[in-house]
Amino acid sequence: MNFSGPSFIVAIVLICTAGWIFNNWIRARHGYPLENEWGGQTAKVDADAERKIMLLSSENETLNSKIGHLEERVMVLERIVTDKAGRLSEEIEKLR
Repeated sequence: MNFSGPSFIVAIVLICTAGWIFNNWIRARHGYPLENEWGGQTAKVDADAERKIMLLSSENETLNSKIGHLEERVMVLERIVTDKAGRLSEEIEKLR
């Protein structure tokens, strides 16, 4: 085999490129992040990720508002329970 000339260099470049393409094909098929041409990683893009983020954000806002409401109710209950002077019981009797 003759190892001189540009055909050998072209063959090496083609073999390396084919190996890189095959490696990325296997990675993409199994869900691993892909390599770019500089050796960095490119994460797999999830089409539903933005929708999931929006749903979780709205659920988070709802739960935060519920927690705020419950904290207010607990503060009122604590005030009722810890009222030693009996002022609240007098006010409740006045309202009846």
